[in-house]
Amino acid sequence: MRTPGLRGLLAADTELGAGNMLARVLAHGADPDGPALTFDTAVDGHPAQTPLTLGQLDERVAARAAWLHEQGVRPRDPVAVWATAAADMVLSFLALARLGAIPALMNGRLRPEIAAEYIRRLRGVGVLADDAHTALLAGHELGVPLLGTPAQAGTGDPAAAPPHYRHHPDDPIVITHTSGTTGVPKAVLHSHASLFAATRHLLSMPQAQGTTRILNALPAPHTATVLMVNQALGNRAEMFLLSEQGGERVLDAIQRWRPDGVFGFSVTWAELARFDLSGYDLDSVRLWFNTGDCSHEPHIRRLVAVGWHDTVTRDGVARVPGSLFIDGLGSSEMGHSMFHITHRADTDRYGRCIGRPYQFTKVAVLDADGEPVPVGEVGFLGIDSPSLFRGYWNDSATTYRFRQRGWYLTGDLVRADAEGRYYHLDRAVDSVDAGNGRRFFTALSEERILAACPDVTDCTVVIVGAAGEVVTDVLLELAAGADEAENRTDQVRAALGADVGATLRRVVPVRSDDIPVTVTGKVRKVALRERYLTEAAS
Repeated sequence: MRTPGLRGLLAADTELGAGNMLARVLAHGADPDGPALTFDTAVDGHPAQTPLTLGQLDERVAARAAWLHEQGVRPRDPVAVWATAAADMVLSFLALARLGAIPALMNGRLRPEIAAEYIRRLRGVGVLADDAHTALLAGHELGVPLLGTPAQAGTGDPAAAPPHYRHHPDDPIVITHTSGTTGVPKAVLHSHASLFAATRHLLSMPQAQGTTRILNALPAPHTATVLMVNQALGNRAEMFLLSEQGGERVLDAIQRWRPDGVFGFSVTWAELARFDLSGYDLDSVRLWFNTGDCSHEPHIRRLVAVGWHDTVTRDGVARVPGSLFIDGLGSSEMGHSMFHITHRADTDRYGRCIGRPYQFTKVAVLDADGEPVPVGEVGFLGIDSPSLFRGYWNDSATTYRFRQRGWYLTGDLVRADAEGRYYHLDRAVDSVDAGNGRRFFTALSEERILAACPDVTDCTVVIVGAAGEVVTDVLLELAAGADEAENRTDQVRAALGADVGATLRRVVPVRSDDIPVTVTGKVRKVALRERYLTEAAS
């Protein structure tokens, strides 16, 4: 049941932000028996995969807030949270935010030595970790005590919870972390206002189709999940949160839970491309929403071919076969995707087009000195948005290294066209300056190979420049039944184009397990480049 006009009331609520959505939704009269969140694990004796009502969610959060308060947690205290279950992450975030503390959510796949160093650098007041991760921290010097497990926190007395902390817009609300492609991940700080800026804008707009029953296939400790929890609560939507985001797990959840919208990262869609989707019942899906890295054309086309969506015709609203896919580009630092483009089965604007910016953001394409480049030229992406992070926790040097002339530099290379659409070419660190005004792009090369090779489900391009020479290696993940012995070198070289094709050294079929990835599934191209440079030197 939805409360009439609730979204408008929330959009206009000046006290509302990322830290108090649950409380403010109830304060505005939302039905406590209405929908809230569903988890894939049990919550304090509440069965897995059984929805928590809004009132039950509030009670479980209050129990944790009471327990944490008894442990001495107070406003603006950073508390690390390291666990696997989505329920542990989300409920810990909501409880710590209720106290005015600062949850530092950590991906459960971090290596123990990296996690311990990350915790030390936080300089917080304690760690909340599940049993498995508590064991992994044994023997590591953390500098702070282990407070207990999220399950223990659930034993608190809801009636003993202190009053809700009253947040100021600038109050720190959560610390999440980057993928950690080069070592210890960066700790990204968001405020009560910054992490709500995009949600407030969306609440002021008509609610999009595919956002009433959501499957959250985003990593639970990521900024994107915090955003989605608040958006689901504000929309009075149902949401099922997965603790693991593997392709088979996602497909199984779609069939069992029947969502109308599925939210995830591009790595999720690449995983789904390995399956024959015709063998699954995906008819409930109207919308796929991608954030983080933008997605590849073949992966999108496979998804929009299933499900359905509504469209407006002369005769009114009609149900049309084929779902929608909203693509874009985002990061923990951006606080929300900064761009959006909607694909359908009959659309054809790909080539790594990320669309136009959202209304709440300003973007620019800049040269190395921070000056705008002409339309059509490649440059560094600069962002100015109220949704931007407040900085890297305890790391001012890195914070300001990514700021230039009022812009936050995302590390991406993009270009704009004359119609105001933007195209993502690569991460700057993954591209190679080939001299004579030429730059080679790995992500764009991958897009071209996937579009040209239908028996390739995913690929990784590694371009290395050393000793005045550029070489390119292409790693192909083949579809089931594809001939691994087939020589695809000429086909790949043609897809790459003359310049990059001339640098092609080898094309290698690989398994997905052969590719080093971060805790969120991003390919660690830095590690691959180092591997190939070492091979070349030897």
